Amino acid sequence: MTLRTQPSAVSTPRTAAHRLRAVRHSRFRRFLVGQSTSLLGSGMNTIATSFAVLQLPGGGVDAVGVVMAARILAVLIVLVLGGVFTDRLGARAVMLTADLLRFASQGVLAVLLFTHSARIWEVVALAMVLGIGEGGFSPGLTALVPGLVPADDLADANALLQIAQAAASVAGPGLAGLLIAVSDAGTVVAVDAVSYGVSVLALAGLPLSQPAAPGRGLFTDLGRGWKEFTSRTWLWATTLHISLFNFVLWAPFLVLGPTLAQQRLGGARAWGLVLALYGIGSIVGGLALLGRIPSRALAWSMAASAGWAIPAAALAARVPLAWVAAAALLAGGGAAVCETLLTTVIQHEVPADVRGRISAFGGLGSFALGPLGLALAGPVSGVMGADRLLGLGVLWQLTAVAVVLALPSVRRHEAK
Repeated sequence: MTLRTQPSAVSTPRTAAHRLRAVRHSRFRRFLVGQSTSLLGSGMNTIATSFAVLQLPGGGVDAVGVVMAARILAVLIVLVLGGVFTDRLGARAVMLTADLLRFASQGVLAVLLFTHSARIWEVVALAMVLGIGEGGFSPGLTALVPGLVPADDLADANALLQIAQAAASVAGPGLAGLLIAVSDAGTVVAVDAVSYGVSVLALAGLPLSQPAAPGRGLFTDLGRGWKEFTSRTWLWATTLHISLFNFVLWAPFLVLGPTLAQQRLGGARAWGLVLALYGIGSIVGGLALLGRIPSRALAWSMAASAGWAIPAAALAARVPLAWVAAAALLAGGGAAVCETLLTTVIQHEVPADVRGRISAFGGLGSFALGPLGLALAGPVSGVMGADRLLGLGVLWQLTAVAVVLALPSVRRHEAK
């Protein structure tokens, strides 16, 4: 399979109808509806669960942190196993099972909240079940989509999924806040459960995807996936780049941003605007990619990752809110370009029988250092100052982008 390119830097723009050709394929259209609905529910989940925990006996900020940590830990533990079973059993079967777990966990939590019988340990346990579902679902996403659309429409399909994710990140928290204001957190959790139910129905209507080969043992399968992953310099190098970005720059930005917004920009409403514009930027970036695939998509993907440095630089420079918001908008656009193009390259270049494991190794590598970065951001900023820490992260990101682009396997990479 090859990426459709022109000799120029960017392929010739296509008509609006042609750019949306991916949605003409009924299987992808069905999956897009289900995935968009579950993403909206996921976008509501964090706020709903946080407010629910705060209202429980013994609840508080520490309890909210425990619940979030339990969910993230479960995702990281299950992610690689999810990749193995995706390649063994087929993406659709594993994703369907994962969504059933997510539906069940949120449904049980909603019942506990409605009956006012929820306890902290139960919320933690259900958060772990939710994380197991997320860890199992994620590797299948990269593996499933190539079977839903022709190769020529794969990049546009990924762009549409990126747009759906960005739109959910904007609409989900706002909708959750509105529902909590007029009802309660249990209602939002119930809506989240229903969203996973819609995804279950969408996946159930897709044909069974055939596993590429029978499993030969867990460690053998993991070894094969790891060999495929490490044999591609561009793949492990871009994964390492994103991993260190999350640790050095993005974690401090997410931790320090609300505090700096409170001190300088106008509080929670200002920070909400910054995050909303980041999501809107992702939508715009995804729309701009429809029908416009660069000839060297991998290099463009890494170049776009420099955009993540802009909002942190704006905060460190102590500029007014309007500039920080504009920086977040640009960063969101860069994020959409980076993630969509990188996913498309992986789907074209990696053999179908190891896509689940490759996706799992990539996901684990990209985000494993994130929780550590979140934990260290506060203490380190207390020693060196928030502005200096963010400035260091900006310098790191720009330098890292230059280093990655200097690698021949990245700079000169074109689909074979």
